[in-house]
Amino acid sequence: MPKSAEIIRTVVLVLEQTNTLSFAAAVDPMRAANRQAGRALFDWRFATPGASDVSLTSGLVVPGAALQRIVACDLLLVVAGFDLEAQTTPALCASLRRLARPETLVAGIDGGPWVLARAGILDQHDATTHWEDLETFATTFPEVRVRNARFVTSGQRMTSGGAAPAIEMMLDLIDRRFGARLAARVAGSFIYDGDARPARPQSRAGSRLRHSPLTARAQEVMEARLEDPLSLAALAQRLGVSPRALQMQFRSRLGCTPRAHYLSLRLAEADRLVTQTATPLQDIALRTGFASQSSFARAYGRRFGQSARARRAAFQ
Repeated sequence: MPKSAEIIRTVVLVLEQTNTLSFAAAVDPMRAANRQAGRALFDWRFATPGASDVSLTSGLVVPGAALQRIVACDLLLVVAGFDLEAQTTPALCASLRRLARPETLVAGIDGGPWVLARAGILDQHDATTHWEDLETFATTFPEVRVRNARFVTSGQRMTSGGAAPAIEMMLDLIDRRFGARLAARVAGSFIYDGDARPARPQSRAGSRLRHSPLTARAQEVMEARLEDPLSLAALAQRLGVSPRALQMQFRSRLGCTPRAHYLSLRLAEADRLVTQTATPLQDIALRTGFASQSSFARAYGRRFGQSARARRAAFQ
């Protein structure tokens, strides 16, 4: 990266069917940094895999130069969403490897880490991706040290798990590059006051605004043990509190018991596997901690109002 007095020449590679929010999370912090600093800190241009424009998930069209025509940059941001296999062509990988010079900071957002990993750019680096894909990502790219974190910085590589972590990653970059005061002003312009610690694990249940520190830690343990759920006593022991104290925290902060919250997390993961994958239902039951197909079917039916088989058919 250049010294702080210099402009960071940035290329934002955008793939077809990129999530619109992830795209904005990559670009708007740079715009806000320029505005808050009163001068150009980032100078960015858009690139696409080929010679044609790309459409985001919202239908918004992003024009850009073909990546193969770009000679060099200081910061390369790769933002992607769906249909990654078809778009990550050998030609695209070659262009990415050419631009990923030792002095170039390369960052992947949402599906971007998949594209970078396919090009070999994340080999021997720590990296993350969206929590839905962490297990598959780790299996597919054994040379990448996969971590369950909101965003990860590893040398000249940065990766984030989705749109909100991408904002945090960009704020962290602004902080390290231009100082905490400017990063705070940029965060304030978005009315963002979240916890931007990169090592904080991604949550499957969305917002943690109602969580206490204890229930948040409990949820992290639960998410790591969906396949083999812990009893209330074992969970409380792991957290260093009494079962009664844990029960009271969940009831006061989340309005439910730890058991009910645990079941909700397991069923949320089951529904993702039912609606977004072809995993056999029996395997889904086992992977989400149900001792039998019948107990899974009953719990799933009560939660979603239809059988897993019927719900899968509706999403096909």
